[in-house]
Amino acid sequence: MTITADQRRQAILGLVRELGTVRVIDLAARLALPAVTIRRDVAVLAERGLLQRSHGAVSALAEDRVQRRERVVGVLVPTVDGYFDEVIEGANEVAAKVGVRLVLSVAAYDRADDQAQVAQLLESGVEGLLLTPNFLPGSLDSTAWVRDLPVPVVLVERHPAADSVLAELDSVASDHDHGVLVALRHFAALGHESVALAARSDSWTAHAVRAAYAAGMPLAGLAECPVIDVPDRGTDLSGVAAAIAGCAGDGVRAVLVHNDRAAIALPPLLRAHGLRVPDDLALISYDDVFAALAAPPLTAVAPPKRAVGVAAMELMVRRLSRGVESPVHHIGLLPWLRIRTSCGAVRDGAAA
Repeated sequence: MTITADQRRQAILGLVRELGTVRVIDLAARLALPAVTIRRDVAVLAERGLLQRSHGAVSALAEDRVQRRERVVGVLVPTVDGYFDEVIEGANEVAAKVGVRLVLSVAAYDRADDQAQVAQLLESGVEGLLLTPNFLPGSLDSTAWVRDLPVPVVLVERHPAADSVLAELDSVASDHDHGVLVALRHFAALGHESVALAARSDSWTAHAVRAAYAAGMPLAGLAECPVIDVPDRGTDLSGVAAAIAGCAGDGVRAVLVHNDRAAIALPPLLRAHGLRVPDDLALISYDDVFAALAAPPLTAVAPPKRAVGVAAMELMVRRLSRGVESPVHHIGLLPWLRIRTSCGAVRDGAAA
């Protein structure tokens, strides 16, 4: 929808009054408008005495700055013990720059608690929500309450399908299909002909990794193996190690493990089966929260966790800006592979 010059200028005034001082180029980015258009509008507003200009920046008038109020955005995550710490840091980095305060709530991987936690955030007066609800793929049709919330919502590390009831909400998520495929192709480049997957099943990411493995194995030219179940938040991984050893007995010498906690715990258990990482078995972890601290340091797929938080908060700021309509965004950010020493096992003389 095309907006008028008056609507643009009202949007500019609203942002400047909220932020106090902001660069013209940042105004253009937030409003998704050409910088030359914003400069013209700023010049008109300055001539009318409605704001102040100086060296590429725009400032609210003193009386407007006195009236500024803090905006508050709620954040719901399932845990704050690693992965989502980085997501929150990214969101808070943007929030601090624009004068927004974040309020954090944790639903502790209990889907029944999501709605209660969100209700509490709304009661506290938040004006927007960054949500990582405890939904699993295929269960989104029972989540209409999220779609019907009275404030702007950005889904974080949750990517609704096109036919989902949540498809018309903004979302920012790591592209796990890409992350898994990068890992599988790395194994293939090392000469492996088959790769085992050991994965949890209790989270959105775990389901995404499993689906990406099934889709990615033929794309990487690899022979698929039965998926090895990692106990959900369990501590006894001896059965997982035994299953991996069984695959190794069938000639499989590469394994992708979700997540870091399991991947770090497995090398000592595998030694009991005569398998050393990386000499006898190449191992890649998925998440890269603690992988660098393992012995040996683990090659790992690293979802862009901090960047997810940054992009989600930037979308929220746009939603909170008055006067400009924006299309719904579904943003997928690509993970990358951090090469360390746990993939030293090679097959058929291939170079590492």
